[in-house]
Amino acid sequence: MIQFSKLTALLDACVLYPAPIRDLLLHLADAGLYMPKWTDRIHEEWTRNLLLNRPDLTADQLLRTTRAMNSAFPDATVHYYEALMNSLNLPDPDDCHILAAAILGQVQVIVTANLKDFPNDYLSQYDIEAQHPDEFITALFELHPEAVTQAFYSQVANLKNPPKTAREVIQTLRKAGLEKTADGLAFSLPQ
Repeated sequence: MIQFSKLTALLDACVLYPAPIRDLLLHLADAGLYMPKWTDRIHEEWTRNLLLNRPDLTADQLLRTTRAMNSAFPDATVHYYEALMNSLNLPDPDDCHILAAAILGQVQVIVTANLKDFPNDYLSQYDIEAQHPDEFITALFELHPEAVTQAFYSQVANLKNPPKTAREVIQTLRKAGLEKTADGLAFSLPQ
């Protein structure tokens, strides 16, 4: 794995579910493009929401997923952030745990689809910025197009049940709200 930067990003629950976004973000981290961070509470939130929407899945299956994530990125889990929560003031108080973990985890970016809950004018005092996953991945793509493309193809190659083509995965990412990312990856496909 090549380490391109010390960019560190906290992944909000809303980017860990849906799975295609989580999968691409984790492949990008595995490629060394950034260091991911999360908390046990974030894992609990995304797995709870996924189980509500997918009764065909079990808690044990998702526990295996979170354990695999923690094993692949042993420094990703932020602990002991709770003491900071009461000193923070976000539009949704339930999101203070995200910012507290971001501060303690020394991240530069909170990757979230809920930008309204993380105003950058407030986050800037902590040298943290909130970015939509499409913006975050597109920025990585602009900086490291070959590495992002390789990470994407690694994601595609790992899809076995069911297997998907690169074009199918791009369409899935587009449907998940990663329009710019999908455009960039589509442009990299062989004609």
